[in-house]
Amino acid sequence: MADDSRSRAKDSFGSYAAIGDSFTEGVGDPGPDGRFVGWADRLAVLLDDRLPEHTFRYANLAVRGRLLDQIVEEQVPRARQLAPDLVTFCAGGNDIIRPGSDPDDVAERFERAVAELTASVGTVMVTTGFDTRGVPVLRHLRGKIATYSAHVRAIADRYDCPVLDLWSLKSVQDRRAWDGDRLHLSPEGHTRVALRAAQVLGLDVPADPDQPWPPQPPRGSLEVRRDNIQWAREHLVPWIGRRLRGESSGDHVEPKRPDLLPL
Repeated sequence: MADDSRSRAKDSFGSYAAIGDSFTEGVGDPGPDGRFVGWADRLAVLLDDRLPEHTFRYANLAVRGRLLDQIVEEQVPRARQLAPDLVTFCAGGNDIIRPGSDPDDVAERFERAVAELTASVGTVMVTTGFDTRGVPVLRHLRGKIATYSAHVRAIADRYDCPVLDLWSLKSVQDRRAWDGDRLHLSPEGHTRVALRAAQVLGLDVPADPDQPWPPQPPRGSLEVRRDNIQWAREHLVPWIGRRLRGESSGDHVEPKRPDLLPL
């Protein structure tokens, strides 16, 4: 049934609102104006290309660091108010990586939000987590992320939502798909996610998101060790410090596109 829904909707997305955290805001993919671009903005361009000039409208409500309950409180009502043809909903990742979090509980709260959204907008595309086996700081959370992703798929089945399955996107398991902080995608990583999202919605895309990366020369153990030390100093220690202080990278950050506007 979900496939039929996507085939009916793929030519009728005249408006799109993205909600979520840093992943959807586009952290790791800086634009020329200083704001982040990211996969959602890139997906909006692909959707805009299918419609006459100036008829497509796009909003991005995502803010880095947001937990699921914050997204539900701040962004879901606004998305329902905008009532676009399409919403992409990626949330829960920041909850899952917190010590002691329960993926079953997070999924229950996620499902309540999906129920609200599907009652108000045309199509809601949900997003699984990444396979983190190659991410040093998140490798030990792979089981929790897999459990939550399984819940997301089940919720999608119940509400007839298309699924952006990031776990199966093998190309983003290459380190070149990730920013220097190893927690956010690089511009190329965001591009590949946008292409896969477009495929899920039934669009023809200009490139294969899972195309192999060019080969690289092997790296020596000393080079890898040096990179790991530099990464820990520049990114891991500050990230842990913010968590211990109860701070978020998204404090005082506002959505970059709070209204449905032409690109």
